[in-house]
Amino acid sequence: MVIDVLERDDLAFPRSLPEFQRLFPDEAACATYLERARWSDGFVCQHCGAPGDPRYVSTRPGVLRCRKCRCDTSLTAGTVMERTHTPLSVWFWAAYLVASQTPGMSAVQFQRQLELPRYETAFQILHKLRAGMVRPDQDRIGGNPAEHVEADETYVGGRTRGKGRGVHDMALVAGAVEVKQRKHGGSLNKRRTGRYAGRVRLAVVPDRSAKSLGGFIERVVTPGATIITDDWSAYATLGKRGYLHTAVAERGDMQVAETFLPIIHLVFSNLKTWLRGIHHGVSPQHLQAYLNEFTFRFNRRFYPFNAFRSLLGIAGNVTAPTYAELYAKKP
Repeated sequence: MVIDVLERDDLAFPRSLPEFQRLFPDEAACATYLERARWSDGFVCQHCGAPGDPRYVSTRPGVLRCRKCRCDTSLTAGTVMERTHTPLSVWFWAAYLVASQTPGMSAVQFQRQLELPRYETAFQILHKLRAGMVRPDQDRIGGNPAEHVEADETYVGGRTRGKGRGVHDMALVAGAVEVKQRKHGGSLNKRRTGRYAGRVRLAVVPDRSAKSLGGFIERVVTPGATIITDDWSAYATLGKRGYLHTAVAERGDMQVAETFLPIIHLVFSNLKTWLRGIHHGVSPQHLQAYLNEFTFRFNRRFYPFNAFRSLLGIAGNVTAPTYAELYAKKP
């Protein structure tokens, strides 16, 4: 089942906190909204295929019963809310706060805002929503002849206390970003060159080898796209992988970096500032989830209010981490 995330007249759009409160005053309003989002043309039983208005099961909130075959269908089945014991209203508040707050919010802030009794509940809800921020059929970036892609890698996180100087406990993150060109003379043309970032892709990679970095590029960038990277040897195989590759020798020269790879470096700078400022650092175990959230926010920065319904829609058919998986200690 795919949830429609386009503009629809029957799905009101909350653009402020008072409007959100009017639209979703209770559990019934949230359930009605979710039903309309999941079945835009009316409920269809997943067991017998019969259409028609279902009957809500009073003893089981969020469960619809087919009037023909009497089989039950959960409103949250196939979403990140599946099998949840948390009220739908809390999930809707979480989705709205995460989507509407430009810098996002930490689990501690979320717990405080909704008066949740346990930090672990807030942490798990936010991580489940982060799982819903990535579409299973996510398309690849680039491919427009008038644009190109910048790609690079950077180290994120790490604590060096008590371990001396150098890089310790840091995770390697690979990134790729579309570079678009604004029209000359436009009011938004603030950069001298008029370049700005399109969609971005970020992923934790095990090392700086050609297998890891080249594999990342193949997963996220459209074949045949023009790519600019530094002259690290791992990127030398991109030409053989079907890309129009240009390698730039930075050699630590900031002017060269600003000229040829300014956008990806800006993305990395914003990412690190966001991780330190909002979350005060994250563990390597959960870093990919936070990269997903940053990507979700970055790619929707021009349409901040669309993120709420997009988040609920993308959550369809996504497997969210369980409590045990979130708190499992990796060797």
